[in-house]
Amino acid sequence: MFIDSHCHINFPEIASNIDEVLENMQTNQVTNALCVSVDLDRFPEILALAEKHDNIYASVGVHPDYELVNEPTQSELVRLAQHPKVIAIGETGLDYFRLQGDLEWQRNRFRTHIRAAVETNKPLIIHTRSASVDTLRLMREEGANRPGGVMHCFTESIEVALAAIDMNFYISFSGIVTFKKALELKEVAKNIPLDRMLIETDSPYLAPVPYRGKLNQPSYVKHVAEEIAKLRGISVEAVGEATSANFKKLFLH
Repeated sequence: MFIDSHCHINFPEIASNIDEVLENMQTNQVTNALCVSVDLDRFPEILALAEKHDNIYASVGVHPDYELVNEPTQSELVRLAQHPKVIAIGETGLDYFRLQGDLEWQRNRFRTHIRAAVETNKPLIIHTRSASVDTLRLMREEGANRPGGVMHCFTESIEVALAAIDMNFYISFSGIVTFKKALELKEVAKNIPLDRMLIETDSPYLAPVPYRGKLNQPSYVKHVAEEIAKLRGISVEAVGEATSANFKKLFLH
């Protein structure tokens, strides 16, 4: 019923219990998960998980926060994305919250990922924090609407959400939407089109209520769906069916 559109189950704190994690997914009707790349050194871990488990997919990319890593080239991203279990480019984007100073290198890296997505016609997974103006600008300048993609772990305004949707992007909600003080985000989840919505855990981080502050895992994505269902006044089954269909349309077309 549910698909976790963004997780990091290759990270050591969760990978050490991978069999239990996968069993919990099955118990909680989480049929699939997309394990998302944050740097190329650890990409082989992700690919190995995807190759071993039919219901796990992979992406390839370098997170905008990772400054002192091997810089990906467009050709390298394109080459790695040829693997049939790699269904997306990213995560990529801009983050002006954690890093400051001259961040032109971050913008250049983002452009590289968008160009790789355009070349491969594989969707982008975009991380944006305190950088929505530049994020949307670079998306427009580089033609990110052509492959489309998802604004992952969305925490921005309804205006940013609608601007991204206009560029052929989906909006993905994490456990943050279950937090009591996330009032603006709850309004976004209540009002954007259901056919442009995804759900995720970003595990092992950002566990939803009632597990907030604990280690997150893909099976908990059902709590994100339950919160969205409550906000929209629809059944959790409707949220699960819609977001799973959206995932398949975006990533598995």
